[in-house]
Amino acid sequence: MARSIRQLRPISEVWEWQLLGRCRDRSGTQFFHPDDDLGRISRRLREAAAKRVCAECPVRAECATHALTVGEEYGVWGGYTEKDRLLLQTLGWRDSVDPRGHLANLERLDRRLARTRGRATLRSQRDREERGPKQRDQNPAMAPSGLSRSSTASAH
Repeated sequence: MARSIRQLRPISEVWEWQLLGRCRDRSGTQFFHPDDDLGRISRRLREAAAKRVCAECPVRAECATHALTVGEEYGVWGGYTEKDRLLLQTLGWRDSVDPRGHLANLERLDRRLARTRGRATLRSQRDREERGPKQRDQNPAMAPSGLSRSSTASAH
């Protein structure tokens, strides 16, 4: 099927937003996980720093919309980490796109992520509370101090 002329736009217009990004003059390692960095704490710190840069970026919506549209698998784009984007892909994000501007509504996406994470946090807390005492009571090999009964018996 042939495209109409109205659908085609010059490449420079499509990618021009990247010239205005706050990340443009920064190291890529701030936004993409370096191969030699294997720690979760350093990754969280790096992602938090990248998100702070993105929060003040004038083209955050363009960047996030691009990453979600093309399925960017790596890095922080528009203030969203790899995990954020994967979660948004699962939850659905296209309903947040403004048909006139073709950009995702970031406030709506942020609320969706926060709501989902809040539910997940409550669920995991509830699970921990329910499992904690029951698991110790159900495992007769464990003494309250964390030592097995056989080791406490031999210690006496």
